[in-house]
Amino acid sequence: MFIHIGGEYTISDLWIIGIFDLDQTTTYGKDTANFLKKQEELGRLDIVSADLPRSFVVTLDRVYLSPISAKTLIERSNDKTNISSFI
Repeated sequence: MFIHIGGEYTISDLWIIGIFDLDQTTTYGKDTANFLKKQEELGRLDIVSADLPRSFVVTLDRVYLSPISAKTLIERSNDKTNISSFI
């Protein structure tokens, strides 16, 4: 199944390792910020939209900053009948 993660980006759920809330994971330490900075340095960080990022999606080969909340993305990945999952 494919999941729309914002902008013009749709990715296969088979490639997703994790979906994370950006605020919750960057508030209490530097590990996540360091991880995202390293991915950017390696050219593996994609900014999905010009809108403020609310979550990030880690896949097998890239990391995507998404303006869609982690909760919504997780719901899309779990809901096999949701049409937005197929856009």
